[in-house]
Amino acid sequence: MTLDDLRVFAAVCRAGSLSAVARDLMCTQSAVSQHVKRLERETGVSLLERHPRGVVPTPAGRMLQAAAADGIAGLDLALRRIDELVRGEAGSVRVTTGGTTVRHFMSEAVVAFRNRYPDVNLEFQTANSSRGCFDALSAHDLDLAWITVGSPVRGIEQRPVVDLPWVLAVRADDPLADRHCVGPAELTDIRHIRLPENSASRAHLDAAFADLGIRVSSDTSVADWDTAVLLAELGLGHAVVPAPPGRYVSGDAATLRFVPVPALPPLSVGWAVRRWNALTPVARAFADTVSRHCAKAVIATRARDASQAS
Repeated sequence: MTLDDLRVFAAVCRAGSLSAVARDLMCTQSAVSQHVKRLERETGVSLLERHPRGVVPTPAGRMLQAAAADGIAGLDLALRRIDELVRGEAGSVRVTTGGTTVRHFMSEAVVAFRNRYPDVNLEFQTANSSRGCFDALSAHDLDLAWITVGSPVRGIEQRPVVDLPWVLAVRADDPLADRHCVGPAELTDIRHIRLPENSASRAHLDAAFADLGIRVSSDTSVADWDTAVLLAELGLGHAVVPAPPGRYVSGDAATLRFVPVPALPPLSVGWAVRRWNALTPVARAFADTVSRHCAKAVIATRARDASQAS
């Protein structure tokens, strides 16, 4: 039983496919199968069940997968720290996140962090959803993931940073544009631009609509929040989107308005890691820097809203 055997086995369990892992590793499916067979010989039990559409771990396989994932994560971190020590590097921070997250939540924090830690490498890996972030965090040598906080995920610790209120993005000439806020009754008449499929934000919004008895018509969907807002500005419909601190403000665009929807429960976003106490000092510093800047942005947004209301 080797470390490579365990790495490959864990990857197969995540992917549910020998061929997919072979493609990722640029090797043959037979080579991947040999890793699994070695583990089965060592343990004396079957670890995978073959199905027409792929493979799933047996009960014994699930036990080994969980143990391997925890062990590999800790070992990867130790090897990385040793490598940085040997090479004399100041370190690096590797983050997986959605395509627009840096713009909405991290832009000022990245500048502040770079000024304080000029020799630290910042690396960002894009994922299409919170689930994609969780998978990347578990599968790769990554430090942090910015996600929509939700149900517990095995082997992952989640830490909320900010709660995002929902707003309705409409053109300035729309009948709803001058409303102080909109309620469930008004939302039933909108031409809804749907949020990204399989995203946590869309699932959150769909569940809230169902709880409030809101039924909307939709013939448009998008890949990210910014595109939803752009399509609303172009007159293709109405976008109900989470509002990051300091973003999606009506004064930002003469042709667009953002109307609060207080009936919708806020969307919680923040950090996910494998283990907080195992983060490198610079990774923890980056996470704390982003969290502080988000808190400052929330305070500034509330102060601006209070000033406008008065």
